Amino acid sequence: MTEIEAIKARHSVRSYKRGMIEPEKVIQLRAKIAELNAEGGLRMQFIEDAGNTYNKLLNRAMGLGSAPSVIACVGKDAADLETRIGYYGEKLVLFAQSLGLNTCWTGTFNHKTIPAEVAPDEKLVIAIAIGYGKDQGKARKSKTAEQIVEAAGERPDWFDKGVELALLAPTAINQQKFAIKLTDGENVEFVDKGGPYSKIDIGIVKCHFEIGSGRKF
Repeated sequence: MTEIEAIKARHSVRSYKRGMIEPEKVIQLRAKIAELNAEGGLRMQFIEDAGNTYNKLLNRAMGLGSAPSVIACVGKDAADLETRIGYYGEKLVLFAQSLGLNTCWTGTFNHKTIPAEVAPDEKLVIAIAIGYGKDQGKARKSKTAEQIVEAAGERPDWFDKGVELALLAPTAINQQKFAIKLTDGENVEFVDKGGPYSKIDIGIVKCHFEIGSGRKF
């Protein structure tokens, strides 16, 4: 499965089947996390037993209490930490999808009970539930390209392809509070329009856009 195929197949899943992820897939996940941590200067952690990470009433009501495992998104506190978490965390989410696993970005987890390692100079930003979903989730209503693009004149094909996949990016409460700006027909800016976890959203959107456009920004 390519990254583009993973983007199109993947939806947020909140209810999971019983049973842990197979050891061979855990090995692959840990290897991918090590690769992405080195590239992004992060310390994301795969926690095989989610334990009481999702023991809050809201989490249980949403079904997240059934998630067997969790990925803790941790890194040294910095101005761009949340954006890097979004970018590299989404790379990991798409890799998990290629392994046949399901995921859900979660902000409402229990920070006190998640069994993650967080040093004094680090921050636990967000968590990702992971396992085998009871279903494959479903597509959410999306904005149109015209609602999120800021560009004058004709847009190049690579830009439109990037926008197409950026619109499939998961965002907090599905609000899609971002814009993608094209200047001089070549330069791209990802605009954060605020809201909960919007900096993480920008990282995820950038990840999707780069995959769709075939360019790095």
